[in-house]
Amino acid sequence: MRKVLLTLLVLGTLAGLGAVTVLGLGLYNVSARAGHLPGVSWVMHSAYRNAIRLRAPAPEEVPPLDDPDLVALGARHYDSACAFCHASPGNTRSATALSMEPPPPHIETAVRQWQPEHMFQIIYEGVKMTGMPHWPAARKDEVWAIVAYLDQLPEHSANKAQERVATPPEPDDPQIAYCAACHGSDGNPRNAHVPRLDILSQTYMAQTLLDYRDGRRGSGFMAHATAQVSESDLARLATYFARIPPSRTTPPDLPPGTPEASDPGAELATRGSDDVPSCQACHGPDRRRDRQHFPPLAGQSRLFLEAQLRLWRDGARGGGTRAELMAKAAASLNEQEIEALARYYSALQPPERNSEDGD
Repeated sequence: MRKVLLTLLVLGTLAGLGAVTVLGLGLYNVSARAGHLPGVSWVMHSAYRNAIRLRAPAPEEVPPLDDPDLVALGARHYDSACAFCHASPGNTRSATALSMEPPPPHIETAVRQWQPEHMFQIIYEGVKMTGMPHWPAARKDEVWAIVAYLDQLPEHSANKAQERVATPPEPDDPQIAYCAACHGSDGNPRNAHVPRLDILSQTYMAQTLLDYRDGRRGSGFMAHATAQVSESDLARLATYFARIPPSRTTPPDLPPGTPEASDPGAELATRGSDDVPSCQACHGPDRRRDRQHFPPLAGQSRLFLEAQLRLWRDGARGGGTRAELMAKAAASLNEQEIEALARYYSALQPPERNSEDGD
């Protein structure tokens, strides 16, 4: 037995020295043109598939993926950030993508191999040594939008989402048109999951765009969008959207009129403590000052408000000069309270602009 162990030790030492020599002298060819040695691709791909299946969320954790706005939001980002490598449905991959090692699979082939929970794991965590990046923010809700879009592809029901992506924008300016594709150019967002911009001040929007670009406020969607624009153009975009007169339309899923004072959301909005002021004290609807630090919420998108409150509550939201205060205010909110607050504020008429908006 001792002789066997000694032999194994010697062989192991020689193998280690051989590996160090090959790697240290650069003898292993890392050329993508040369590809991997026989068997290496199989080992790596097997490890990849098994690791995804082991670490993916449970199927019951997958949220509903049939919301058309969620699909459209994912389609919009995929078209801008992902199609370069994986192509769009009906199109071929670029020569550059096909020259990668390993080449990224065509999206129509890739989605057939995975369930939604697996696609979430791949998009959120990324894959080492493949060129597949992890999601650039701790925003799982955004990743589910991409999954919602990809989940439609096998049934070929993503056509409507693609049509919405390709909707001719109203502004001629390509940067404004890019923003308007989701946020609209008239105060009415084209997607229920994004905020309306016509009620926000120029100062607040300019700072928020910088926060997205510099990583102080996390969003894979907005980090991608702001990285493509210069700081001066970010300020110009904020100025453009701040000059849109606030729309006075009521969201279609809400009853018209101001909510009653007995509304659960109204009661929550006026509740404060010694440590945390009430929502109303900072965000209105009656507040008429300091919109640079505390944006008005009246008339804002319900789904957007729900998502932001959850991010604050879960410690995944940053940005702004009062982040610590908002995190403390949202820490104790449960799901029912978040939904009530969001519904209350979205049902209110938005405030009119005034000289204190700083615009």
